[in-house]
Amino acid sequence: MTQLPDTGWVAVVKRDCPTCELTESVLATLAQATSLTVYTQDDPTFPESVPHDYDGSLDVSHGLKIEVVPTLLRRENGQEVARTYGWDKAEWQKLTGLATLGADLPDLRPGCGAKNIEPGVIEDLLVRHGETGLQARKVEIGSGEDEIEAMFDRGWSDGLPVVPPTEARVLRMLSGTARDPQEVIGKVPSDLADCTVEKVAINAVMAGCKPEYLPVVLAAVEAVLEEPFAMHGVLATTMYVSPVVVVNGPIRRHIGMNMKGNALGQGFRANNTIGRALQLVIRNVGGGRPQEVDRATLGNPGKLSYCIAEDEEGSCWESLATERGVPEGKSAVTVFAGYGLQGVVDQKSRTPESLAQSFAESLKALQHTKLYPGADAIVVVCPEHERTFREAGWSKAKLYEELHARTQRLADEIRPGTGGIAEGTTAFADGTMAKKFRDGGIMIVRAGGGAGMFSGIIGGWSASGEKGSSPVTREIRL
Repeated sequence: MTQLPDTGWVAVVKRDCPTCELTESVLATLAQATSLTVYTQDDPTFPESVPHDYDGSLDVSHGLKIEVVPTLLRRENGQEVARTYGWDKAEWQKLTGLATLGADLPDLRPGCGAKNIEPGVIEDLLVRHGETGLQARKVEIGSGEDEIEAMFDRGWSDGLPVVPPTEARVLRMLSGTARDPQEVIGKVPSDLADCTVEKVAINAVMAGCKPEYLPVVLAAVEAVLEEPFAMHGVLATTMYVSPVVVVNGPIRRHIGMNMKGNALGQGFRANNTIGRALQLVIRNVGGGRPQEVDRATLGNPGKLSYCIAEDEEGSCWESLATERGVPEGKSAVTVFAGYGLQGVVDQKSRTPESLAQSFAESLKALQHTKLYPGADAIVVVCPEHERTFREAGWSKAKLYEELHARTQRLADEIRPGTGGIAEGTTAFADGTMAKKFRDGGIMIVRAGGGAGMFSGIIGGWSASGEKGSSPVTREIRL
């Protein structure tokens, strides 16, 4: 590689660009008329008719901040004084002072993206040149250490292998958002450590996310850090709960989230890694580790990842985010402190009244059939069950009304000792009806495969509500 000239013209081109090939004759003319140094990015033999240097490392292109090829620039006394890119006949003639330059060529042709800014390339160049801007502490892994095992040994894993968060991978992840990497989005309990966008990106890498998932992960982290969600309490309770993430809006389809068959299961990268990234942030930034601050007696598999996308397109109802105040067409997450899925199996009900009663009886059992008031709950309605309500003309508001009414019980039936069960409550006066859920304590989401009359209930923390954890909805920022 030759040194950049202190004074003269510099051109950067690549073979895989029709406009660069178009301008080969122009470069040959310019090389004869003046001092010209040409760098080629991809093919060391191109351009054949012009002396050139091969910038295979792309260090020259990076140093010159080339974004489009062909780029033609002028240097004087070691400084750049003029630049143009693509092919603009009038501009090239004006800059070079050659009035007939490229006279037989078209007036305009757009250039192509430079190789040095391609994904996977620019990040390596930034690392190599020490220009990452990352501020997280670097941890050197010994030459004899296995990276995966080293991260297990250092306690960074949730029990499954994690992706090593190299500087290049973190930079690629940060390309998924326009937000400042050093923006502090909140303090993560229990350590109350400052959580930056960069730290979220690191854990998103470890979880296996793609860069386009990062805005969803950031919104989920911000949501659980809001005071009403009570993340510290969710983490420290001995109950089974962990954050459940419900995603709404166009971003679901853009990033390939699953909202149909096996909507809460395995096999879909976006769903599984978004929920996992949130959990890793809680663990690695806030120190929320099991058998330490995380005091769950049993826990649940959702503590690895619990993320669902609502099938808005297949639903006859407004989405969860819309009913919670997010404008239609916007993307959002709702976080909920919930535990494992409880099935609602009803393959015989053909009227909305019968099916609503099935849902209500199942909801009564949350926590315990005699614990009133109970926790909040998400009801995940499958397509075949939703069809029964749709065909009967039941709105989501109607279903909410029926579920709240049908989950009430006579206070006398839930006294301690009734039914031979010591558990129970004395919170309601004799002869009155006890409400299982507070107003707004049930949320309905439509998701799942098109076959099978199997809906589900995600029960919440028994301290949810005004004195515990409340669901939080947050719009997603890109």
